[in-house]
Amino acid sequence: MRARRTLWAAAAVAAAALLVPALTDGVASADGVGVDQSYPVPASGVLTLHGHGYGHGHGMSQYGAYGAARQGLDHREILDFYYPGTSWGHDNGPVRVLVTEDTTRDLVVSPARGLRVRDMKAKVVYRLPAISGVRRWRLNVDAGRTVLGYLTGTWHRYRPGGHDALQGDGRIGADEPLTLWTPSGSRTYRGQLRAASPSPGSSERDTVDVVSLDNYVRGVVPAEMPTSWSAEAVQAQAVAARTYAAWSRDQYPDRSWQVCDTSACQVYRGVDAEDSRGNAAVTATAGQVLTFDGSAAFTQFSASDGGWMAAGSRPYLVARADPYDGFAGNPVHSWTASLSAARVHDAYPAIGRLRRLHVTRRDGHGQWGGRVLTVVLDGTKQDVTLSGDTFRSRFGLRSTWYAA
Repeated sequence: MRARRTLWAAAAVAAAALLVPALTDGVASADGVGVDQSYPVPASGVLTLHGHGYGHGHGMSQYGAYGAARQGLDHREILDFYYPGTSWGHDNGPVRVLVTEDTTRDLVVSPARGLRVRDMKAKVVYRLPAISGVRRWRLNVDAGRTVLGYLTGTWHRYRPGGHDALQGDGRIGADEPLTLWTPSGSRTYRGQLRAASPSPGSSERDTVDVVSLDNYVRGVVPAEMPTSWSAEAVQAQAVAARTYAAWSRDQYPDRSWQVCDTSACQVYRGVDAEDSRGNAAVTATAGQVLTFDGSAAFTQFSASDGGWMAAGSRPYLVARADPYDGFAGNPVHSWTASLSAARVHDAYPAIGRLRRLHVTRRDGHGQWGGRVLTVVLDGTKQDVTLSGDTFRSRFGLRSTWYAA
């Protein structure tokens, strides 16, 4: 094991050395460096782009965390490297998670042990009876009010406490995880499921899982990182995910939901995603979060930073060389992609025929001067100036760190 750690350390140092910035055509500044890099379209009409990393590069590189763990760093050391200046804290409070897969305004669950519904306005909890033949329970909307029903062969109205409807939104809980039914099938969730009004008086409802941070992270970790990776890397992912959710919760204290379940926030798939290794990582780091100035940190992460972390919107999201990302097991540390001039024309027909890509500004960190901030599409009819992010998104590149 020590011999292997020595090899990984040597490889990481070599990778970092290859990525030292060469800024002969620009002067570093707060908003990057000016460059003058021209990539003419070859006779074939297809540009071959070479790049590094996958994602925005802010904060933790997931492959970098894996590489660091393989060198012997524990999860605290990994996170201290990727989020310098943060402190360690504890938080396992509840978070409200939007379940985007449930696109209907009703909330339908299977019967469960100890099933109950809470009227959020009246602050009353009603225990639901075990009625013979019931296949589903449902919170729905009738004339703008939340009503409760159950399914045998057909749907029947159930009147909790003798009332036709709840006074406010409804939240269903049980003594075990709940199976939620959506248009695409079923999925099981810990916590309680709420049919939440997106705004006061709305007849629509969002399905929201109200769940503790630790139980939430159980459904995030396997969806965001292979749990077969080194245990310390998976533990680092658990803390980063828990902290991100706590940060997002702090941004939206009054909204019906505080974090979504897709990659627009971080992927959450409930109990169905859980596995023993991911749950072990959550247990090993129970309640651990990173803080800055007393609040949860904005722990952005991406698959790979390509060997340089990108500066972000917080003091702890720094630009620095990453010696851990470039280990042999990272398939996206370096990559190539083909981009045809015809495809660029289809996206921006006003340019005419693409003659070259002209990169005019980079962030100043790493090979070629780092990530692209500004690129000009030099066409026969006119030029179009794009941000590096827009170019990356429009043409499906793995990152903004590329050259031709």
